[in-house]
Order: sequence, then C-alpha cells, then structure tokens
Amino acid sequence: MTDRLGELSAAGVAIWLDDLSRTRLSSGGLDQLRREMHLVGVTSNPTIFAKALSDADEYNWQLKDLAIRGVDVEEAVRMLTTYDVRWACDVMRPAYDATGGVDGRVSIEVDPRLAHETDKTVAEAGALWWLIDRPNLFIKIPATEAGLPAITATLAQGISVNVTLIFGLDRYSQVMEAFLAGLEQAKANGHDLSKIGSVASFFVSRVDTEVDKRLEKIGSEQAKALRGKAAVANARLAYERYGKVFSSDRWQALADAGAHPQRPLWASTSTKNPDYRDVIYVEELIAPGTVNTMPEPVIHAYADHGETSADTVTGAYDDARKVFTDLESVGVDMADVIAVLEREGVEKFEASWLELIDGVRKSLAAAGQGTGHPGRAAKDNAQAAQQAGGNA
Repeated sequence: MTDRLGELSAAGVAIWLDDLSRTRLSSGGLDQLRREMHLVGVTSNPTIFAKALSDADEYNWQLKDLAIRGVDVEEAVRMLTTYDVRWACDVMRPAYDATGGVDGRVSIEVDPRLAHETDKTVAEAGALWWLIDRPNLFIKIPATEAGLPAITATLAQGISVNVTLIFGLDRYSQVMEAFLAGLEQAKANGHDLSKIGSVASFFVSRVDTEVDKRLEKIGSEQAKALRGKAAVANARLAYERYGKVFSSDRWQALADAGAHPQRPLWASTSTKNPDYRDVIYVEELIAPGTVNTMPEPVIHAYADHGETSADTVTGAYDDARKVFTDLESVGVDMADVIAVLEREGVEKFEASWLELIDGVRKSLAAAGQGTGHPGRAAKDNAQAAQQAGGNA
C-alpha cells in the first residue's frame, strides 16, 4: 500500500492535527496518529476546546475537584485546557526530540477577547507558558494590529509562538517582521535561539468561502470561473514572500546564531465546498518547510487518495498573480475580503470562548454528582502504556 502521508512528509510538509480532546488523549488515539500517520504536531483553538468539553464525560472528575475548591469559571477553563495541552505535549515529545525541536509542537491560544490588547496578550502568553511548562509548547497569538507587538515581545522572552488568523499578504509580511524583531531581541536578552520555535498560520479555505460568495453575487461567467482559486493563489504568494524574507542577510544572521525559520502553516484546510476535491488544500500547497494542520478526516482522506508532487507552490507564482488580477477585474476587492475575514475570525473565536465558559459554568454547577476519578486513572493508564511502548 502506498504511504501517501509518508510521501507528503518527505516532500517537506509537516503533518499536524487540527484537533485536541481529553478522549483523544486517554484513548491513545493521538499517540497512534503520531506513530502510524506521520503526525508531528497539534493545534487547538477555542472552538475545538468548546466542542471537546461538551462531548466528553472525562472532564467530570476534574470539574468536581474544581467545584469543591470553589474555583471561578475563568480559572476552571484555564485548568482544563492547559491540562489537555500539557498531556498532548508529553505525547508529542518523541517527535520534538526526533526533529531537534522543530516539530512535536502543541498549540494553545491566548484568550481571544484579548486580541486587541497588546500588554494583556503578552502577560497571558507568559502565564500559559510557565503554567504548562513544556518546551514543545506553542502560544497562539492572533495577527491583529495589537497582536503584532505582542508577538515580538513574547518571542523576546524566549517563548515559542504560533501566529494565528493570518489571511492577507501584507499582514503576513508584518508577522514575519515581528518574528525577526522578536528573535533579535531574544538574542540580545541572552536566550538560546535554537530553543525558540514559531509558525505563521495562514488561513486557506475561509478565503475561498468569502471570495466565492462574492463571485456568485457578481454572477458573470467570468466571475464563476474564478471560484475555488483565490485561497490557493493567496497562500502561494505568501510562500513567495516567505522565501524572500528567509533568504535575506538579516535572517542569515539569526540562523547563524541557531534560529529556526518561522514556517508557514496552512490552516483551515478542510474543504468547505463539497464540489471541490476534499484534499485540495493539501495537494495544491506542497512546498518544503511548510506545515499543514488538518482535521483528522482530511488526514485519512489524504492517506487514502492524496497525490503528492515534489512542489506545487514555487512554480506557480505567476499563475497566482493572474488569479488576483482576474479577481480585481470582475470586481472582487481582496483588501476588503481580508479585512472581513480577520474581523470574523476574531469574533468567531470570541464566541467559541464564551460558549466554552458557559459550558464549564454549567458543568461546575452540576459537578457534585458522582465519585472517583476515572479520567485521572485513564491518563495514568494511557501514559503508562505509551511509556511501555516507547521502551519496547
């Protein structure tokens, strides 16, 4: 049988999972993906946590402890989410060690309600970093205007960062500038640059969703012919900018000091339109030094029928620019598209965070029922099995 995920990994694409839950951890499912499906990283976000806590009973023992202690809902959310991320970091540690700290990373996002507050974002990032206390952690900071200086300040403290909610090319250039400035300050502060990691999460499918909606409204045959092309073109041009920045003398000075580049991470790679190929945002974005974070169904779909080419990005820059020219010619304002997507991205994560808080509040109120700690036992058993497997 063809190992399609192995081919994708060999082409330079790091395969990450865009999901995390207590059930996935306690069942050993995450470790199985790492061992059998070339998985080398995990991302989470408020939407993922809200779903995880609403679907599983394995949080009940911890909720009971928190309720007995009288912990408020905000602290309870932090305790529950950091527990899962710390556990996931331990599961992914072999990939971290095997890649010299490049992969094996697990991401947790700062409170999305802080997206427009620089100082509070930096403080939250620091608190999550020392609370989880794992070297293979990524702190997710949104690429808002207030987030950019927070990215620099957080990296300057030696904290690894996953920059999230990037939609546009100009904002991506600002993110790379924030990264370089952060590493330069970290170096001046005496931090070991080889220990600091970063990825820039460039969102893909949401671009097609918004652009296609506008093309449908325009309604001309020329407009309809452009459906499903904007997202891949946008990401390819982002990779072109990445190549220029990380071949510069400024970057080389940091690389000589041991720094790893800030890799582009393709996020939102599940296909929203059923008319499109289910692995289009993987197949069309294969390039060295990239990350693709996928929901598990996309990982399995690629393992089943994905087609890997050595590089589907670097030779397509002119075609990508033509897509942008054609979109402008039919009346699509890409600057407005990007502004809408960034605003909606923050709003959606804020809504998910509030949903998470509301769910935990209700669970805390009902947490006096039941006895024992099955979730704690499940973790102990799962980790013992993983350790035994690793020593075999």
